[in-house]
Amino acid sequence: MAHDGKAHDGKAHDDKAHESAHDLPPITTLLTPSERPRVDAAGEGCYRTLHRDSVDDLIRDLKSRQVQAVLVSVACAGPQATRVASLVREFPRVPAVALLSELEVKTPHAVLALGQSGIRRLVDVRQAAGWRELRGALMADSGNSGQRTILGQLAVDLAGVHDDCWQFFETVFTCSPRIGNVRLLARQLGVLPSTLMSRFFRAGLPAPKRYLAMARLVRAARLFENAGFSVANVANHLDYSSPQSFGRHVRTLLHMTAGDFRHRYDGAGMFERFRDELVLPYRVALRTLRPLTAPPGWAAPPRDRPDAEPTSS
Repeated sequence: MAHDGKAHDGKAHDDKAHESAHDLPPITTLLTPSERPRVDAAGEGCYRTLHRDSVDDLIRDLKSRQVQAVLVSVACAGPQATRVASLVREFPRVPAVALLSELEVKTPHAVLALGQSGIRRLVDVRQAAGWRELRGALMADSGNSGQRTILGQLAVDLAGVHDDCWQFFETVFTCSPRIGNVRLLARQLGVLPSTLMSRFFRAGLPAPKRYLAMARLVRAARLFENAGFSVANVANHLDYSSPQSFGRHVRTLLHMTAGDFRHRYDGAGMFERFRDELVLPYRVALRTLRPLTAPPGWAAPPRDRPDAEPTSS
């Protein structure tokens, strides 16, 4: 019986470890066979690697998965420098890092070719400290810099709001793409959907579903900065049911086609529209909003509170 218990515990531990590894940010790589296990070991617990054999495989990963960074070996990329240049040009928002693990006669030429292809980060792992640098580089690069910029600006715009109001805004920009409606968003925030909607309504604010929908379009606009992404790729990355569903979403909110949206907005431009429509006109009301916890006197209509702004039509 004890033996069976240990076996069960071991299986549960393996399952948990597998689930934990699957949650790590994916890094797609083009490495030599000897480099792969060393890169895996360097990133244990920090990232998971998708080892590929060609640049075309890397591009397929970028289109079909939410890859956080690309790691290319100097030894592998030299003969494929032209294709690497295409990858960097088509996916400029996906960080690309070059890995140098050994020095050969052809290495300087390969490094130069990678630099000309657009890769600006080279990590030399011939010394032990290089592996720590690589891990730090990939983890720094795997963070969404656009997301940090957005949250930094919102922190200024929303200075003085309650913690749970900030939690709402932080969540609509950092939650999983699978959270595409208010019901799922409310579950993520730990509040009933009807309660969440009621508190926005009583504060004279746009509906929370509009904040979520517009935040998703900010993400979409940033993805479209990668010329290699089609409308279908972006729809897939943001977990829309189909490209047609994404197109309907854009048309409903912005009254334009997905193609027009792609050409008109980049991530920064769409975020400015988010601020102009949903944040800046409502800053006074947002400073009193507590969407997750009801403050005293919450039942009073918005017009009875002197600091509330009128409802936007």
